[in-house]
Amino acid sequence: MSTRPNILFPLFQELTVLNGVGPKVSINLSALEINRPRDLIFLLPQSGVERLRVSSVLDVQLPQILTLEVQVIEHNPPVVNSRPYRVVVRDEKTTFTLVFFHARKEYLCKILPLEERCIVSGKVELFDGMAQMVHPDHVTSEKQGAEIDIFEPIYPLTAGVTQKTMTRAVRSALEFAPNLPEWIDPAHKARSEWPDWHTALLEAHDPQSMNDIAPFTKARVRLAYDEFLAHQLTLGLAREKLRRSKGISTLGDGQLRKTVVSKLPYALTGAQNRAVREIIADMAQVQRMNRLLQGDVGSGKTLVAFLALLNAVESGGQGVLMAPTEILARQHLESLRPLAMVAGVEIDILTGRDKGSERNAKLSKLLSGNIQILLGTHAVFQKDVVFCDLRVAVVDEQHRFGVRQRLELGQKGQAVDVLVMTATPIPRSLALAQYGDMDVSILDEKPTGRKPVKTAMVSHDRLDEVIAHLCKAVADGRQAYWVCPLVEESEVLDYTSAEHRFKALRALMGEGVVDLVHGQMPPADKDAAMARFEAGETKILVATTIIEVGVDVPNSSIIVIERAEIFGLAQLHQLRGRVGRGSDSSTCLLLYRAPLSDAGRRRLSVLRETDDGFSISQTDLAMRGAGDLIGTAQSGLPRFRIGNMESMTDLMAHAQSDARTLLTKDPHLTSERGEAARVLLWLMEQDKAIRLISVG
Repeated sequence: MSTRPNILFPLFQELTVLNGVGPKVSINLSALEINRPRDLIFLLPQSGVERLRVSSVLDVQLPQILTLEVQVIEHNPPVVNSRPYRVVVRDEKTTFTLVFFHARKEYLCKILPLEERCIVSGKVELFDGMAQMVHPDHVTSEKQGAEIDIFEPIYPLTAGVTQKTMTRAVRSALEFAPNLPEWIDPAHKARSEWPDWHTALLEAHDPQSMNDIAPFTKARVRLAYDEFLAHQLTLGLAREKLRRSKGISTLGDGQLRKTVVSKLPYALTGAQNRAVREIIADMAQVQRMNRLLQGDVGSGKTLVAFLALLNAVESGGQGVLMAPTEILARQHLESLRPLAMVAGVEIDILTGRDKGSERNAKLSKLLSGNIQILLGTHAVFQKDVVFCDLRVAVVDEQHRFGVRQRLELGQKGQAVDVLVMTATPIPRSLALAQYGDMDVSILDEKPTGRKPVKTAMVSHDRLDEVIAHLCKAVADGRQAYWVCPLVEESEVLDYTSAEHRFKALRALMGEGVVDLVHGQMPPADKDAAMARFEAGETKILVATTIIEVGVDVPNSSIIVIERAEIFGLAQLHQLRGRVGRGSDSSTCLLLYRAPLSDAGRRRLSVLRETDDGFSISQTDLAMRGAGDLIGTAQSGLPRFRIGNMESMTDLMAHAQSDARTLLTKDPHLTSERGEAARVLLWLMEQDKAIRLISVG
């Protein structure tokens, strides 16, 4: 089934086939990313209105939304146009008024003929002691009165689309929804007491009370699970394709690793040993490794990755480590070169800055196998970079590359094992959504001897005290980072820039004590500033968040984060991780400007109370949502219309387990349930997944 199945064609027609949807409404609906009837059926009500049916306005406490049968008594057009048009009606016990502004008499006489009985529904309230209904939501004949719902679903709207138009369009779209074969495991469906797909859709669009709009109703959970299952099937198919592609069994003798570990001044943690075992076992397989190494700040990921690179060298091959920035790549070179020398391994770096003969010399050594471990940016994957025998590629800070880029990396035609490192602890639900195609190793212990960083909140009013504290620390031989949110001053934002803070601190402390680094500087200037700070020549490094990842200067024991309240929690945690790497006690000062918002106070308080990155990331997810947390466009993170990654972690985990089980039993999706799963993939517009199925 390489084309969309016929049964789904009605859902993929133009929107203009729907009742009440012409070309103009169709264009307006595109603002909600609704382009086909299929999109409308997954747009579920976000709220609802209860329309109480009563015989008289006297029977209830006003104001209230009511539906009543009335007789039209009198039309009172306005004498002056600015006045409202009033229609007097009588219910079973009393009279009250329908009020219309800017109304056309002909239209009102048509829908509310004198002496006729009709049904009206809307909010009834008292005005000068008289009951009135301003602009009824519904006016219809007695015969059609039954069409007014007792509980009316309320849909999200966009400019040019009324609630009435949206409701009509959705109901029309639902008529095109077919009965589809079941793709959910029958035992799981029965255990969960979920309805069939078609029944779930109808129930979700026909709530009888506010309880039916809650996200954890059986109908909504089933529809959310369908989204998660389609996504996990896509990731699972990508994973299986990678595993099926020809790999190389890489198994070293362990001698280089043993040499390096024996020379370390500390022992590996249990988590590091476990991760190394998992990685070495993966590399020994003929299937390609596709593993995520996830760990908190300072958990020792780089060392684990280096041991994986050494395993490749032990077996006669090469390894490459790719970092997102040149600064980070050079930082890795500085930290790994001493370990490589201990092992007698040739390590080098290749970045976009390498030109001419110097670049050609490196490429030649790489091709001959004389460079055994290469570090660099994405430049290491340019066409003219050819390895002698590349066995493993380590990608650092994967969340900056995303699922799409990862798949492109796997399509380079190199049968290499892939190990991805991320220093950003990711909540389980996001890890499942973003890295569901990967096996995961987690470093959840910190090396012994790492001292906790003392974190304090300090108001901007005490800036002079902070600077005095910094001057004393510098006089005692310590180093510090000062992080600012902007590079330059802004006319729009009231934030202190890195350049302004640098000039102020330099004027106070003198030339040569303070340095500056930010992303807009030429690469050579950035590297020179970092090198001076690492060497201890400068004592204070004023920076933007460019130092968020990978920067490792053990002597630096203070970090000041200016306007800390505007940063995300996970980012603050990463910045704090730049200190606490040496033997001295370290401090993180969160400099904020009062008054703090509730969200800002909560973020800073959480950071002050815990250094557990996974706990922090879960709080960040709850506060900001998945898209803001990672940056949806950059991360390739999926967008679900019904499923909620923040609150449905267990559902996502079950979908992953179910998808992997199905693909293990039926890798080409040719069984009865497999064919149904293909229909699901087409329904959820996972066309790429269909192409990953090698048969069919």
